[in-house]
Amino acid sequence: MSHALATQYIEAINNEQSDTFAALFAADAIVEDNGRTFAGIDAIRHWAEQEIFAVHVRLHPLNTSARNGATVVLTLVEGDFDKTGLPDPLYIDQAITESNGKITRLACTLATEIPASV
Repeated sequence: MSHALATQYIEAINNEQSDTFAALFAADAIVEDNGRTFAGIDAIRHWAEQEIFAVHVRLHPLNTSARNGATVVLTLVEGDFDKTGLPDPLYIDQAITESNGKITRLACTLATEIPASV
């Protein structure tokens, strides 16, 4: 499992490069975010435009590990989105599964384990 794709994912978000972001995903990729599933590149692109780029999300990577065949990046998440009911600070695990250099599955979940050094 390569960390390079995870790094490109974070950089595309932080640099607000929506086309670069979309190009990281396989055509039949799946995103799971906050109990919702987005299947296929068009749905993922729409989700990202609304929930990442329109609200200027910034991901601050804190730790990277491998779990169940995925690269999991623990991120501190900031942005102009509605934070009602969310923990502050907001830590999200970005679990990225890849195949042939493309993201095939992205699962974004509230982090359950925050390293003591954070």
